[in-house]
Order: sequence, then C-alpha cells, then structure tokens
Amino acid sequence: MKAAYSEFAEVYDDLMDNIPYEEWFCYLKELLREHHVTSGLIADLGCGTGTMTEMLSKAGYDMIGIDISSEMLEKANEKKLADHSSTLYLNQDICDFELYGTVAAIISLCDTINYITDPDQLLQVFRLVNNYLDPGGIFIFDFHPAGYYAAIGDATIAENRDDVSFIWENYYNTETHINELLLTLFLATGPENNLYRRQEELHCQYGYTLEEIKDLLQKSGLQFLCAYEACTRKAPNENSERIYVIAMEQGKSIP
Repeated sequence: MKAAYSEFAEVYDDLMDNIPYEEWFCYLKELLREHHVTSGLIADLGCGTGTMTEMLSKAGYDMIGIDISSEMLEKANEKKLADHSSTLYLNQDICDFELYGTVAAIISLCDTINYITDPDQLLQVFRLVNNYLDPGGIFIFDFHPAGYYAAIGDATIAENRDDVSFIWENYYNTETHINELLLTLFLATGPENNLYRRQEELHCQYGYTLEEIKDLLQKSGLQFLCAYEACTRKAPNENSERIYVIAMEQGKSIP
C-alpha cells in the first residue's frame, strides 16, 4: 500500500476540481489583511500541489511551501515554473519543519492539521509555528472538527471518470477519534488509456474539537485570537464542517 499523497498526487488537482479555491483565497487574503499581513514572507504548511501557495505568490507575498510528499511538490514546482514565481518549496515533515528565519505569517489549509493524528505532535507543530513567526506574527489554519467525521461515519464514495476512477472508503472510530480513509485509485494507462493501474493509499486523520485546539495553542505559547465557520465570520457550532482558527505569536518563552 502506498503512502498518502503518492499516487494520488498524479490526479489530485483533477479530483479536487470541486474545491472553491478562489473563494478560499479571497477569504484567506481578507483574514491576513485584517491582521495586518499585507506583504512579506508566508510559510504554507502542507502546501500540497501548491495551488493556494501560488495564488498568494501572485498576490504579492513571498512564499515558502512545505510538504512531506515529494510527488505533490513535483506538481507544485510545475505550477511555480508556469507562473514564473519565486516560491521556495521544501520537502519536509511539518511535525519537524525548519525555516531559515522568521516569517510574517504561517498558514495551513485543506485540513492538513487533521493529518497530525497525535495531539502531542500537533503541540510540537504549534511550538515550531510560534518559534518561526515574527513578533506578533499570525497563524491561520483550518480543520475538520470531530463532529464532521462522526457525521460521515462509515461510508463509501466512488466516482468513475475517463482517465481515473476511485473508491473512497471511510471509517471513523468515535473512541479514538481516528478517521481512516482507504483510497483505491484506478489510473488510466497504456498507449490508448484502455488499461487501468490499481493503487491503494491509506489516509488517517484525527477529529479534534475546538477546545482541544485552543488548549494546544495555549500550551505552545501561541495566543488564540478567534475561530470562524469556514468562509464566514460566524462562530463555529456543533454542525460546522470546517473551522478556521487565527492565532498570534506572543513571545519565545517556550523552547
């Protein structure tokens, strides 16, 4: 079985064509500006194929994209070359990432945070974020709350396209809060794309509550500022599918 986002990287952008990237970008840009980040260096944790990273680069920010998947970063670098951008892409695990200095803001979108299935590891990520932010720097991230995964429960999703088909089998454990997604891909191959190559990837995510997130931010040294239901200014509730959190650097007292 392949690691998450290896074979998936090949078709990720095609299968994610339902994601409203432009809406997410406008919302994120508003949040950054509201917190006085109108220029400067931004690090994108779990940048994937670089779609949002390159959109922010076009908006005038100096970008660093970090991802553990070299396959996803290959796609990101293709976008970088096409856009003639100066984005720096780093193949690193965000649980142990390193930067050359501090940055004005750090972002992490598309439920990257949920892929950190150990709360102690997430605390380490938050501590690193605090360490690499400028004084008063801003951290913006989103996550799926536990209720979102509980609502999905055990489910199977399948889709058939001309060049790829997939089966997405979901299992959520309400006791461990671990959500497992077994992704089976059938990728078109052969001289006339009349054959299919089968690959499997296991994606594991953790269903955090907002209170857990707040507690980890406080322990890391970051200051929790606010949380919104995605792409709104509404307070999140038990039915929220995606929550945005904004936190701020407030000192380097934690090593």
